[in-house]
Amino acid sequence: METVGVALRAVATIIDMIVLGVVAWVVALFTGGTTATGFELQGAPALLMFLLALGYYVVMEARLGWTLGKRAIGLKVVKLDGSALDWQASIIRNLLRVVDGLFFYLVGAIMVWTSKQRQRLGDRAAATLVVRGR
Repeated sequence: METVGVALRAVATIIDMIVLGVVAWVVALFTGGTTATGFELQGAPALLMFLLALGYYVVMEARLGWTLGKRAIGLKVVKLDGSALDWQASIIRNLLRVVDGLFFYLVGAIMVWTSKQRQRLGDRAAATLVVRGR
């Protein structure tokens, strides 16, 4: 298993953010959050979007081992032994995405750079790896 570093993870994250940006626009469209220059989500619609984004990561990785961004560049998430992710690991790894994502994922990047197995905090807590492979 070849673990991957920050650069490929960043590309996957950018793709996922584009997907989630479209979902956020749809949520804004249905909740009155669109403006002449774009959209904004506050209060309950913002909470809904947070839960949808968390659900996207948890469900996609638990069921398939990848998100659309990871799939697009040939990455997947596995347990340390190479087996498929389970729901518990996916939930743990993605709840900690909130911490890893601080300062535009700088916290996560530092964790990957300082880890022998290239793991961010969520990966360390859930005993998972991001690896090359479909």
